[in-house]
Amino acid sequence: MQLYNTLSAKERAALIDEAGKNRLTLSFYQYAKIGNPQLFRDHLFITWNALDVLGRIYVASEGINGQLSLPADRFSAFKDHLDSIEFLKDIRLNIAVEQDNKSFLKLKVKVRNKIVADGLNDETFDVTNKGVHVKAEKFNTLIEDQNTILVDMRNHYESEIGHFKNAITPDVDTFRESLDIIEDDLKNHKEDKNLVMYCTGGIRCEKASAYFKHKGFKNVYQLEGGIIEYARQVDEEHLENKFLGQNFVFDDRRAERISDDVIANCHQCGNPFDVHTNCANEACHLLFIQCNDCKVEMDNCCSTTCKDINALPHEAQKELRKGQGNSNDIFKKGRADHLPYKKDLRNIMEVLENKNT
Repeated sequence: MQLYNTLSAKERAALIDEAGKNRLTLSFYQYAKIGNPQLFRDHLFITWNALDVLGRIYVASEGINGQLSLPADRFSAFKDHLDSIEFLKDIRLNIAVEQDNKSFLKLKVKVRNKIVADGLNDETFDVTNKGVHVKAEKFNTLIEDQNTILVDMRNHYESEIGHFKNAITPDVDTFRESLDIIEDDLKNHKEDKNLVMYCTGGIRCEKASAYFKHKGFKNVYQLEGGIIEYARQVDEEHLENKFLGQNFVFDDRRAERISDDVIANCHQCGNPFDVHTNCANEACHLLFIQCNDCKVEMDNCCSTTCKDINALPHEAQKELRKGQGNSNDIFKKGRADHLPYKKDLRNIMEVLENKNT
């Protein structure tokens, strides 16, 4: 039985247009002990492929992490299937703030060592011993408390375009980097401060809150459902929105606007702008912030070198790439020496000093 995609993204996009159905983009996660991740993965692929689910789902022995889209008229069938799985019954589903029928164009269900890469090899660490979940209203109250330290558990390119007011935004490329940095910089506040964390949908905070409790922090909280659920609750309950800017998402939308604030800058000219793009040179593909004027001037490229390469005939570009392997920039997000206006994020100690003065 076929357990993988056969259609290209272009072919799938055409089918979505032809179907003419509205699709829902959503995400969820659950930490749980899965005895046979490969068997579970295959079961999910078979069932969800039949429901026309598209997205990126990771399965590991520690649980499941899913970001996906599906036809809105199949949501009930999808939810029934989740409820048929004991550890996924009545799981919270984070519905995207902004919908796009083409947020995902393939179904990828992959078995990983962990659903969130953390670099940890501590068998005494219990990921289920998590911090206190708080909803939007309680979160707003907590982050105004002078005894609270608010930490963004996302990466630099995510927090650059949007974050909560007064949040510590570690200048890191990966989640695993942030754990030790935060523990070290906050080690003197393990008992006297509230450690409050947030991320996109909650999955990174779930693991981080358990980790920091394991490391001796006494008052650990996390924003339930992350920024996605916070935005929904703020809208439904008419609460004050304390998030500034856009929420970075890992699909073709790239971001959801949570407030009208533009807190980032074009990496090429420095003008206020907060929309990411990928360099048009396929050998580079660097993710960076580029305003509309620079997009026109640079032909959607991150540098004059890439612009010159991208102007060559397609076959000539392929010849240049032969034997070269991938450029390191393909895996970078918002970091390159030739981006003069890459915003340096505030470091942890600067924020702490401001809170204590």
